[in-house]
Amino acid sequence: MSENAWCGPLAGLRVLDFTRVLAGPAASLALADLGAEVIKIEPPGAGDDTRTFPPHREGESHYFIAINRGKKSIVIDLKTDAGRRLVEELVQKSDILIENFRPGVMDKLGLSYAHLSAINPGLIYCSISGYGMTGPLKDRPSFDIISQALSGVLSVNGESGRSPVKLGLPMGDLVGGITGPIAILGALHERHATGKGRHIDISLLDGLIGQLGYIAQLAFFNGDDPLPQGNQHPNLVPYGSFPARDGEIMIACLTNAFWGRICRALELEEFIEDERFGSTEARKRNRAAVNQLISQKTQTQDLSELADRLTEFEVPNAPVLSVSQALAQPQVQAREMVVEVEHATLGTIPIVNRPYRFVGENPPPPSAPPVLNEHCREILGEILGYDDDAIKELKNKGVIGG
Repeated sequence: MSENAWCGPLAGLRVLDFTRVLAGPAASLALADLGAEVIKIEPPGAGDDTRTFPPHREGESHYFIAINRGKKSIVIDLKTDAGRRLVEELVQKSDILIENFRPGVMDKLGLSYAHLSAINPGLIYCSISGYGMTGPLKDRPSFDIISQALSGVLSVNGESGRSPVKLGLPMGDLVGGITGPIAILGALHERHATGKGRHIDISLLDGLIGQLGYIAQLAFFNGDDPLPQGNQHPNLVPYGSFPARDGEIMIACLTNAFWGRICRALELEEFIEDERFGSTEARKRNRAAVNQLISQKTQTQDLSELADRLTEFEVPNAPVLSVSQALAQPQVQAREMVVEVEHATLGTIPIVNRPYRFVGENPPPPSAPPVLNEHCREILGEILGYDDDAIKELKNKGVIGG
């Protein structure tokens, strides 16, 4: 990589990453993607728990690789005094700290916000947990599916009349990768004016509640709980998946203008002004009839025919792709959302690229996810100024990884 290469708008910021598994690593991943230097501090032994999640290739976990691109790894034993002193030295030279232990764990390790902000008053310290630092559930463990259940998200997912189905993406955890970085960037902006950092309290349950959006407002308006609709929309019809000869196609009708376009694309012009279907409310009342009408047409054609015809009439549509098909599609390839990187153990591997684009800039691909303790010497030597003898002594004492 060229020394003058533009790596992103957060270049020059340093993040100490004490996170593991998914919610916290997703948050630090966003900052790494935006150009920050992220130093992942891992415990002795296996490191981040996800390094042990199968399947593996040559000892490297698919799970860890997926959410740790662009980061550096160092093993530090936080239960030792010398390990904590290393963290304190790094804090003096860092801007942001992210952790996703249960509330109180960092305090017990001697690495509380109060302690570390006294060392670096500008430190932005982001704590991510299942329920946040307050409330009756704050000390409970939480996993993705638990957050989905408690947030109401699970209750509106799946087919009507059947048991609820969890989201295919683990949004109960991934929401931490959305709300955490937003709060951190807000605190960074505030720090420009005040010179002071801040402690951020991110709850995954709060995050999912915040994403309910119009689903929550329906409950407020009607007093009734929204029900699962499968691939359908609670208020818009047609909106969902329809059968083709060789798969399923998604069709979305947002307004009456789109209804007319759908009818013309599928040669159903006589139904544009039909009183059963002529308005959003009418189509909602006659959902089954609308869906049957559309399905009878779509199931006689191939996906490619349907896509071409619907696109010609500017109807939002898409085939339902598998993950492999999605990664290989021309739009994803054109946007360079899959790139190859050089991994220390696996050699050249494909990974998903960062999802941010800045017009006029073409940053290099992110660095490969690190092997355990890969950057120990770089971090201690280049950032903290430790010489080889000092690093060797820390290794011999078990304070850092070997």
